[in-house]
Amino acid sequence: MLTKIETFIKTQLKIDLPDIRPGDTVRVHQKIPARQASQLAGVADGKEKEVSKLQIFEGLVIARKHGKEMGSTITVRKMVSGVGVEKILPLHSPNIDKIEIVKRGKVRRAKLYYLRWAKGKRARLKKKDFAIAIDEPSSVETTEGKEPKEEVSEVRPLSTEEAPAETKKEE
Repeated sequence: MLTKIETFIKTQLKIDLPDIRPGDTVRVHQKIPARQASQLAGVADGKEKEVSKLQIFEGLVIARKHGKEMGSTITVRKMVSGVGVEKILPLHSPNIDKIEIVKRGKVRRAKLYYLRWAKGKRARLKKKDFAIAIDEPSSVETTEGKEPKEEVSEVRPLSTEEAPAETKKEE
């Protein structure tokens, strides 16, 4: 039986989060409250509408902590004018609008803290093949006057036993 706290936590968890791993380059859309946004822009109080704004932070995920629970976080790092900037972002926060995975890197560690001090070639990660599934109809659509494309089966070279009789050399 679920307690009241567990029931409340289940309602607060986000279910549409992508599978984020260390080595991923992500784009995090973070909501900024209207008051804080106007202070950042240097506008005096009362001159701007009360609308929250989205701020995009794109960087490399160097750590993920606390699994899939309510307090799970990711540490995202990017370079700004030659200075490293890191943000620790709670995944289930209502201030995080959405998270997009831009690309994946091939890594062999769970925590990539060594990238803080790495320079040049050591600071680069290898690419990992990453494809986002796009919803497309699986059947071949035909238009008027056009024939559907014929599917090609596996192509392999012929061995000497399978070669036609005319090409075989007789001994």
